[in-house]
Amino acid sequence: MNLWQRYQDWLYYHQGLDLYLDLSRMRFETSLFESLKPRFAKAFQEMEALEKGAIANPDENRMVGHYWLRDPDIAPPELKKEIIDNLEAIEAFVQKVHQGTIKPPEADKFTDILSIGIGGSALGPEFVAESLAPDFPPLAIHFIDNTDPAGIDRVLNRLKDRLKSTLVIIASKSGGTPETRNGMLEVKWAYEQLGLNFPAHAVAITMIGSKMDELERLEGWLAEFPMFDWVGGRTSEMSSVGLLSAALLGINIRELLEGAKEMDTATRIKDVKNNPAALLAFAWYYSGDGQGKKDMVILPYKDSLLLFSRYLQQLVMESLGKEKDLDGKIVHQGLAVYGNKGSTDQHAYVQQLREGIPNFFATFIEVLEDRPGKSLEVEPDATSGDFLSGFLLGTRQALYDNQRDSITITIPQVNPRTVGALIALYERAVGLYAFLVNINAYHQPGVEAGKKAAASILSLQRDILGVLKNSATSLSIAELAEKAGTTEQIETVYQLVRHLSANERGVTLTGDRSQPANLTVSYK
Repeated sequence: MNLWQRYQDWLYYHQGLDLYLDLSRMRFETSLFESLKPRFAKAFQEMEALEKGAIANPDENRMVGHYWLRDPDIAPPELKKEIIDNLEAIEAFVQKVHQGTIKPPEADKFTDILSIGIGGSALGPEFVAESLAPDFPPLAIHFIDNTDPAGIDRVLNRLKDRLKSTLVIIASKSGGTPETRNGMLEVKWAYEQLGLNFPAHAVAITMIGSKMDELERLEGWLAEFPMFDWVGGRTSEMSSVGLLSAALLGINIRELLEGAKEMDTATRIKDVKNNPAALLAFAWYYSGDGQGKKDMVILPYKDSLLLFSRYLQQLVMESLGKEKDLDGKIVHQGLAVYGNKGSTDQHAYVQQLREGIPNFFATFIEVLEDRPGKSLEVEPDATSGDFLSGFLLGTRQALYDNQRDSITITIPQVNPRTVGALIALYERAVGLYAFLVNINAYHQPGVEAGKKAAASILSLQRDILGVLKNSATSLSIAELAEKAGTTEQIETVYQLVRHLSANERGVTLTGDRSQPANLTVSYK
């Protein structure tokens, strides 16, 4: 095989973004590419309908319109003004915060941001902050993205007396997402313990009419920005969820939106070979036989892109991990994503990638500019950046030599336009791939099932505490399960009382811990 010729044949280049996409190290046959063209034609039609407002999530009767956020002119007329007005409101609010016109009661200016969210309300803002925030931003940012008490304490302890100058952003579409609600309540309590006025520091990002919207209005928070019903969490970075914190950090959000818009235009082209998202979707289809049989390993060779793989985990896996296809047939689709960064990977898991189980394809993210200006030569005619580039090219070659496939995406530098373009590229690739394999990328029944299961567990815990509080004697695990009316969940009963016992909740376990069935439980 003439690899140089194959490289030229399968190299995509976007002149406006100076972005390259190289599929030459994927070993597909041209015949497969040709055979999928009819499926792509249908996928393009489906994507076009989606952008025109077709219902994409029948579970919730919702449109999916994240594309409209960066190009309001293509949005339904009734939504265009809402999008534009919100962007202008974000910019006006941020300008006043930076100027000190909007400030906390106890300080001259806001110095920090505390962003509270989960899933798409955290992963996108975290990725963009890590990749684009300046070294000395107007405000420092911190995240609470879990309901882990120790993690919450760590963030609050690090802020300490700067809580009085911290702007708290709470992002939740419904206002009832447990992890986000818990974080808000913990932070609110911390403010109250210090005698600080929490509402004067709090900003809500939520849907009109949600529980959080009602709370914000009742308590008189500092500001509220909308979450739109037609924007899903994993595609919300270009909404208030991502734009507010990015703008506060001094990131040019207009450039972020412009990069995404430019990529959207490129990925609407109905010629597969000239559409970078379609080419990605094709490569994914080839590698996993249209069933996600191989994992996607994301290898960005730039420290600032470290969190890109985490961001893509949700975007790709929540979108494509589906039990049933659009016809209701059980198919168990999905595409697993993991990654770290180069050249750290040279000393981590590249050994397995090259010589272990060939159950993956790699995606290298190459950034051409090492740093602004000239670099020190750490060896004759070689800089630190040359080494980084060498490790990328060498790893790509080493993988290919051992029958491991890879994709390479090259951008000129990490800036708002290129990051916006990368986000938009993968959003469209996910949508096209989903249509190729006949699944719905825009609902998430598995996530909802997990939430319902968690709610039932907490309900059981309340029943258990009720039984223990009203019991005059110690109970065995079996007796406790029976009195709680759940003998079939005896293992869960044990696990719950073990957790309660470890956290000063009044529950005591007595007996040999290696023999759970022989333990007794009491409450004081």
